[in-house]
This record gives sequence, structure tokens and C-alpha cells, in this order.
Amino acid sequence: MAKMIFVNLPVSDLARATAFYQAIGAEKNPQFCDDTASCMVFSETIHVMLLTHDKYRQFTSKKIADAKTSSQVLICLSADSRDAVDDMVGKAQGAGGGVDPGPKQDYGFMYGRSFEDPDGHHLGSDVDGCRGRNRCTVRHGRRLIVQTHQQPEFSDVQDFSLPVV
Repeated sequence: MAKMIFVNLPVSDLARATAFYQAIGAEKNPQFCDDTASCMVFSETIHVMLLTHDKYRQFTSKKIADAKTSSQVLICLSADSRDAVDDMVGKAQGAGGGVDPGPKQDYGFMYGRSFEDPDGHHLGSDVDGCRGRNRCTVRHGRRLIVQTHQQPEFSDVQDFSLPVV
């Protein structure tokens, strides 16, 4: 059985957060939703649990971080193409999210952008053109980027500065 991941996020407005995640492609699973939580499904193995602050506090006694002023986690969702990455970012913007809080990542073989949900949680989407290959090497300006895949779940990216000649 494949492992599943449940990302639990505290949100200030559950309805707004639910609408945002639906806008970027998640489906709401009503089986695990009530007036304190929404289960948003991206795939069979990836779920985001949106929790009101009161609900979130049931799981931890730690202070809830303000995601608009501090970083707690960076979440990245894969995409099938550069257009799909740009489309997800566009949908995030249309649903009230912030666009490109971090720099765009364009290495030729890998392209990524990021966005923030209305609560300030930092998310991103990327496409990796090297998937399925054992090794991918790309020259990007004066940098040489080598990505190797020893195992399907492990990837190593090396970034080398090249001398100016």
C-alpha cells in the first residue's frame, strides 16, 4: 500500500480556504469535512486538511505561526508541464492568492513557480523534465545543473558554477 501524506494547515476562514484549494485543483472530500475542517484531495496519496484555529489547537499546544509573517513549511505539487505550472499559479491568483512570493525556478529541465494561499501558506508547483531518466544535465548560463535519480523516490541535484572563459 502506498504511503499517504496529510498536510494539516491552520486557516482563519475555512470557507475561503476551501474555495481557494478547490480553485487550484483539489477536490473536497465531504466524508472528512465539518464546520471545523475541510479535507482537500490532490491525489490518492496527497491530502490537505484545512483546520480552523480552534480545531488545529486540539493537536498541538504550540503557538500557531502567522504564515504571512513567518515560514513554517514549503509545499510543492508536481505538474505535467510548464503550462500546467503557470495555470495553477494563475488559478491561485484568481482565487485570491499571492503570486510568486519566491523567484521563478527555470533550469531548462525543471521549471517551478510559487504562490501563497489567503492565509499566507507558501505553496509551489513544478515540472521536472528529467523524471524517468537516470541522469539529466543542463547548462543554465554559467551554471551546470546535474540531476540524478538513483531511486524513484530519491533525486539528487548538483549545481556547479562554471568558470568564465
